[in-house]
Amino acid sequence: MTLPAFLFGFLVSIMFGAVFHLWKNGGLSQLLLYEILSGFGFWSGHTLSSMIGWDFWKLGPLHLGFAIGGTILFLGVGYWLSIGRKTLKEKK
Repeated sequence: MTLPAFLFGFLVSIMFGAVFHLWKNGGLSQLLLYEILSGFGFWSGHTLSSMIGWDFWKLGPLHLGFAIGGTILFLGVGYWLSIGRKTLKEKK
């Protein structure tokens, strides 16, 4: 993994977390949560794809297709879990 590829992947994951945050109108803590989830999802998808050997929308050493899929999966699950936490607080 080259440094430019790592930085590009980092920027793509940050962008996805920020766009998801803007879409769902969260606070500062939600922004931090979405950025962390986006980063973990991006690099998990990239690592899984490189371990399995599947190439879908590969850009240099980055497996962008599966990395973006991992980002979307992690953000979706994280949002779903955070909604459950909010409803528990509202019931109390």
